[in-house]
Amino acid sequence: MRQRRLKNEINVVPYIDVMLVLLVIFMVAAPMMQTGSVNLPSVEKSNVAPENPLRVEVGADGALKFVDRDGGARVVNKAELAALLAAEQAKTPQPAVLVAGDKSARYESVLMALDEIRASGFTRVGLETARK
Repeated sequence: MRQRRLKNEINVVPYIDVMLVLLVIFMVAAPMMQTGSVNLPSVEKSNVAPENPLRVEVGADGALKFVDRDGGARVVNKAELAALLAAEQAKTPQPAVLVAGDKSARYESVLMALDEIRASGFTRVGLETARK
């Protein structure tokens, strides 16, 4: 009886079959995936600001400044901002609030201000922008 010789080669045909099946699966699944898109507002077409709104300014260092309807501004922290917003809401139901973030302010600081305003019960909240 003759002895069999061992082959030192790898049979790649099954690997090619698996790769082709995976390729087909990815080709079918890729168009079904939805990518997130961000529609940023254009500054040139911004809406007209509401008349006499409350303003919350976020400085470059993250400091919050509350500006009331009379134009009086004061630097506040989160707790003071919540108290001032509650007092203003007691005077006028659902006033408009604009958040003016400095160009170099951290995104996190602006979002923190927006969260605090929303938590105070305001629904008319917007971001203030400057026209070009």
